Amino acid sequence: MTAPGLVTLQSGDARAAISPLGADWRNWRVDDTELLWTPDPAFWDAVSPVLFPVCGWTRDRQARVGGKTYPLGLHGFARFQMFEIVARGEDFARLVLRDNEATRAQYPFAFELSLEYRIAGPRLSVEARVKNTGGEAMPYAFGLHPGFRWPMAGGEKREYAIRFDRSERPEVPVIAPGGLFSSATWPIGFADPRTMPLSDEIFAREALCFLDVASGGLDLMGPRGRVLRVEWDNSRHVVLWSRPGAPFLCIETLTGHGDPEHFDGELSHKPSMNLLAAGVEARHGVSYIFGAD
Repeated sequence: MTAPGLVTLQSGDARAAISPLGADWRNWRVDDTELLWTPDPAFWDAVSPVLFPVCGWTRDRQARVGGKTYPLGLHGFARFQMFEIVARGEDFARLVLRDNEATRAQYPFAFELSLEYRIAGPRLSVEARVKNTGGEAMPYAFGLHPGFRWPMAGGEKREYAIRFDRSERPEVPVIAPGGLFSSATWPIGFADPRTMPLSDEIFAREALCFLDVASGGLDLMGPRGRVLRVEWDNSRHVVLWSRPGAPFLCIETLTGHGDPEHFDGELSHKPSMNLLAAGVEARHGVSYIFGAD
């Protein structure tokens, strides 16, 4: 059943549902396989939040703009805002958020954030456009944070692995208290330069943040081969996150990341923020394909 208020997309035997609240997808099914996890407050109460205008934690849950401090917390505010449905068809929907009194109290910039979801058989694509509608340069970060069922297509969790398209650095930043990024790193056990076996234990320390990845895509491998393909355009970082014992795996594609541990500068000076000139629009795209090659 689709909950009231959700926008349903359909293509053949594939269905997805998008919520105007936060513009995130709440379920996705191909044939008889449910792909997104069902939220459980014991582990995580979200499904697939949209991250804007920051990704990750800000130090003390604050951002500084023009010498003033604003209450901008984890992953920003887009996931709490109602988006307007501006276009829809059987297989797509486009939703838009524009700055308002509530957003300007946290982030003093004029903007338009649109997300278009499109389904085509086993492929679900998301195109995000960020436009600076104000008169000054605008710092921002954008990300998608979907939680997939793990295991997704049978077998045990330990039989799954992530396979990047290209070799990636086998270490990730140590996450300091408050979700901030320390300068230290810790090693990840790769089976080869592209493949990382998955387990509950690997997520005991925190999220695995692969910064400035060389790859433009990755595969989630199961006991019988590939079960999910993820491809991205104009995202710099990939974050893998779960909690020990939880039946989900988040595969996040981000343009930014959390504050460095001792960062107290302007939002525009925060590492990995995009700076968008007045009147300019940026595009970010991600596609998710269920099934084998």
